[in-house]
Amino acid sequence: MSATYRASVITRRGGPEVLQVQTLPVPEPGAGEVRVRVRATGVGSTDVLMRRGSYQYAPKIPFAPGYEVVGDVEALGPGVTGLDVGQRVAAITVWGGYGEVVVRPAWDFVPVPEGVDDAEVVALILNYVTAWQMIERVARPKLGQLALVTGANGGVGSALLELLQSRGVRVLAAVRPDKYDWARSLGATPIPARSVPLPEAVHAVAPDGVDVAFDAIGGRETAQATRATKRGGMVVAYGFMGASKNGKPSTWLTLLTFWSAFVGTLLAGRRGAFYGITMRYRKDPAPYQSDLKALLQQLEKGQIKPRIALRLPLLEARRANELIEAGGIEGKLVLVA
Repeated sequence: MSATYRASVITRRGGPEVLQVQTLPVPEPGAGEVRVRVRATGVGSTDVLMRRGSYQYAPKIPFAPGYEVVGDVEALGPGVTGLDVGQRVAAITVWGGYGEVVVRPAWDFVPVPEGVDDAEVVALILNYVTAWQMIERVARPKLGQLALVTGANGGVGSALLELLQSRGVRVLAAVRPDKYDWARSLGATPIPARSVPLPEAVHAVAPDGVDVAFDAIGGRETAQATRATKRGGMVVAYGFMGASKNGKPSTWLTLLTFWSAFVGTLLAGRRGAFYGITMRYRKDPAPYQSDLKALLQQLEKGQIKPRIALRLPLLEARRANELIEAGGIEGKLVLVA
């Protein structure tokens, strides 16, 4: 085994150009830890927030991003039981996935069933669990109700479209006009995103508004999602894609997201919530582990089919980040070894 490995590392705050491939010493797992050889990792908006310096759970620079990994157990630290060398596992890592190896506590890892695709498993770890928990543990929409999904063509957005409809919920997908056919292919009704005010776009299709809105944009968009929701309905904010100005994080727009989700919804006669998967996982990992295992079983049985937008080589993280920031990605962008 080589004494070194390669990783795409954030060298300073900034755009995709700050991601540099570096050669690093292979770490030995400590007590209770596992070293995993990475097979695949995802690329998403949270990685962008980390790179631009506005994600509270990121470590100090320099570090490799990469929120989720699928890989093979390569080495076990002292005291680890229940996992075997060579076993395929999945974990929410928050950072570190852009490298060829990663070391984390053993309890972070969930065994992956035989026969399922690495990239599709990656889509479950962050995107599908996020969507699942917002639906099943936060909003709990009822059969036949109407939901709004902003940022619908992204990884979490496409997961929401699939999981909401499997629950019998009708969906309005806010997307660009060139993504209308894609949204229809997933069974959603497309509405324009940003070209007209969101409440206007929703009320043109649903005059009374939606029962629940899932807002990935944040910033001023959360207040618009509230106005697109009927009184007594619910708004779930979970992203900060719109909480930046001139490509840089905006403290004001971030605070506006939280104010709109908690106070603005209340004043408007709606219910509001903010969902953050890392915050929930750190508080209690058990629900996450249970939900990921349930989704892995659904994937194994062919009951869900994550949309993979593109597969790039593991160390092409810079190119992947350029594509994420350009927008328009349909589904999950995955780096594969």
